[in-house]
Amino acid sequence: MTSQAADRPEPVGVTRRSKITPEREQEFYDAVLEQLRECGYDSVTMEGIAASTRCSKSTLYRQWKTKPQLVAAALRSHRRTRCIDTGSLADDLREAARAAGELSGRDTKLLQALAHAAPQDPELKTALREALVEPEIAALKEIIRRGVERGEVPADHPALEYIPAQMFGVLRIRPVLEGEDADPDPDYLVRFVEAAVLPALGLT
Repeated sequence: MTSQAADRPEPVGVTRRSKITPEREQEFYDAVLEQLRECGYDSVTMEGIAASTRCSKSTLYRQWKTKPQLVAAALRSHRRTRCIDTGSLADDLREAARAAGELSGRDTKLLQALAHAAPQDPELKTALREALVEPEIAALKEIIRRGVERGEVPADHPALEYIPAQMFGVLRIRPVLEGEDADPDPDYLVRFVEAAVLPALGLT
């Protein structure tokens, strides 16, 4: 008899003992990402991934339990938060913007597919936040913390708490304002930081 606790999906970050090799695991992730780009989130199924990777459904369910957890794990394997530390808050923010633009441009189809699905799927929304959003916010807050410690900006500066909203908000809003083809490319995001974020902090 299975307990309710055992039936609930585990947090995205939970790791389990597995006989799957890292190479085999990456095959699953690659299959998930390919199907997301080509078909969209709704068309991705555990059955389809199992068939394309020649494994049993039970293997996938035993390892990831639900489709949102498998998708989030695949995204996490694909995206790596860069460790940015130039020694300057202004330059760190420029580099963070450039990195965000590079990722966004490379994964436009992938992100669009998930952006449409997440609001309709609470588990997917939670999984994506744990796998993608929270690590990026944590990295940005670390950049800010170092800038404060170096004395580049006061710890109580009122603009500090809005930096994550500025940086990630522009990623989402530019295609809405200028059309889906107007991706927030690296140059655009760096210009945004220099024109809006740095002046708000009193930096140049």
